[in-house]
Amino acid sequence: MTTVSQLLSDKGHQVFSVSPDASVYDAIANMAMHGIGALAVMHEGKLVGIVSERDYARKVILRDRSSRTTLVREIMTPDVVTIDPEKTVEHAMKLMTAHRIRHLPVLDQGQVAGMLSIGDLVKAVIGQQRFEIEQLQEYIAKG
Repeated sequence: MTTVSQLLSDKGHQVFSVSPDASVYDAIANMAMHGIGALAVMHEGKLVGIVSERDYARKVILRDRSSRTTLVREIMTPDVVTIDPEKTVEHAMKLMTAHRIRHLPVLDQGQVAGMLSIGDLVKAVIGQQRFEIEQLQEYIAKG
């Protein structure tokens, strides 16, 4: 099975982040600009939380708060579920399912090495299945 490290090698290690003191408006604008659904919240080089479109919808919009005056620290999820790069894609999917999350930061020796989305994992699993099907078809055709 593919490891998280292998998946990041294909996908890339770029992580978009925001300060906990940034406005929610700035965070949402950052997400929109990059076409992503979540940002790592970083303070002095350390991961201190994650903020997602879901946080915005539930903690700003539905509570009739202003995204321009609400700070990221007020709505972020501070207890971030993370994964080690040597774990498998299957393990990452189990973590995301168990915690009902859509974004998973990858920590390598305490440093953010990448960010995975549920879409990244689904794409990897489908790619692996496609490869296995092709291998079986070749085997059957030669038989």
